[in-house]
Amino acid sequence: MADVSANGQAGQPQLVLQKIYIKDVSYEAPNAPQIFQDVGETDQQPQVQLNLGQKSTDMGNDLFEVVLSLTLTCSLGERTAYLAEVHQAGVFGIAGFSEEDQAGILNSYCPNLLFPYARQMLSSLVLEGGFPPFLLQPINFDALYAEQQRRILGGSAAPTLNS
Repeated sequence: MADVSANGQAGQPQLVLQKIYIKDVSYEAPNAPQIFQDVGETDQQPQVQLNLGQKSTDMGNDLFEVVLSLTLTCSLGERTAYLAEVHQAGVFGIAGFSEEDQAGILNSYCPNLLFPYARQMLSSLVLEGGFPPFLLQPINFDALYAEQQRRILGGSAAPTLNS
């Protein structure tokens, strides 16, 4: 990958993080407070599902907004214990890269940079919602992007990273 510079010379590839922010956040515990009693009284293990999405938007002037979406749903049997959703966003200045390198930056590097912020927010929502901490394991966005590219080149349907 090319040099990363905040104030590079003209013609030199540049990648500049301009802003990181929360675009949207949501938390629901639709069956509280009864679900808290159910957790202690049942032998059922909570089922947790994580949905991941990523979207980038060209804002013009070599600026791109990248939004990483994490939706975590925890169920106990047929009842939803909680649903937590975070859309973590960033504005990135990206200039002077080839189209292929730029796509890799937008689909791998930027989500990797946003992920720790989204993970922390998701963890805080769950904990403050009265549930045990949820430890979200790291996600390899490089591998996800490589798999998406492999499937596109192979002609089969790619996993959806953009929502």
